[in-house]
Amino acid sequence: MMKLKFSIRNLTMLAFAFSIGCGPASAIAEFNSIATPAAEPARWAPRPGDRLQIQYADYPPDASVDAQVFALDLFETPQSSIDELHAAGRKVICYVSTGSWEEYRPDAGDFPADAIGKDYEGWPGEKWLDIRHYEKFADIMQARFDLAKSKGCDGIDADNMQNYQEENTGFEFNAEDQLAYNIWLSGQAHQRGLSIGLKNDPEQAQELVSYFDWSLIEDCAVYDWCELLQPFRQAGKAVFQVEYSDEFDSGALFCSAAGQNGYSAFLKNRELDGWVEYCP
Repeated sequence: MMKLKFSIRNLTMLAFAFSIGCGPASAIAEFNSIATPAAEPARWAPRPGDRLQIQYADYPPDASVDAQVFALDLFETPQSSIDELHAAGRKVICYVSTGSWEEYRPDAGDFPADAIGKDYEGWPGEKWLDIRHYEKFADIMQARFDLAKSKGCDGIDADNMQNYQEENTGFEFNAEDQLAYNIWLSGQAHQRGLSIGLKNDPEQAQELVSYFDWSLIEDCAVYDWCELLQPFRQAGKAVFQVEYSDEFDSGALFCSAAGQNGYSAFLKNRELDGWVEYCP
C-alpha cells in the first residue's frame, strides 16, 4: 500500500502518439507543442510545517490526533468521517494506488487482463499495472478521482509511482514511461480541483516538482535518500516524511535531520493504524 492537464481529447492524442511509434517523452513534447492549456480550478495544498496523519486501518479515523491533514483510504473511508474532519477544520487526502491492481477494490474487475502484471511482493492480492499503456485503464483512474471529488477529498495520495524502479513487475518500464504517467495523473487531479502528492520516486523529484503540490516519502532515513526531495522545499512545497516503527523505536535518529531538511516527519506502525508519533 505505502510501499497534465490532459482531457479525454488529450489522452487520445497521447495514445495516437504511442500508436505511431513515439516514445513517452516525444509524445509529451508533441502534446505540449500543440495543446492550449485549460484553466484549472482553484485547489488547496498543504503548507510546509503541517502535520499529516495517515490512517488506513482501524477505522473510523481518530479525529483527536493533532494534525492538520488526514490521509485516508478512498474506498473504505465513510463519508461521515470526511465530513467530521472537515467540520473540525481538517483537510483530507484520499489514498489511491495508481501503480498497482488490488483484487479487493470494487472496480478490480474493470481492469483489462493485459494491463495486470506480476504479484507485488509483500502485498497479497496486489499486482503491478502496465503504466506504459495507461490508456488501457485511464478511465478507471479518472473514475476514482471523480469519486474522490464527490466525497469531498481535498487531495490525492497516489501510491506506487515508481514502477520503473521495481523488479519482477512483468513489464519493461523506463524512466520516461513513469514521467508520462505521473504527469498525466497530476493533470487529472488538478482538473478536478484536487491537490496531488508525489509519493517517493525521489530520482524524478526535480523533473516532477512543478507538476505536484507536495511530496510524501517513506523510509528515506533508512535508505539515506531524504535530501533528494529538496526540490520540493526549494519550491516552497510541503514534504511529509514517514518512518516506520519496525525500523526505528523513536524519532531520535531521524527527527533532527528531517527538521534541517524542512520536512514534516513522523513515526508510524507499518500497518498504518491510528498510532502516530510526531517529530517536535
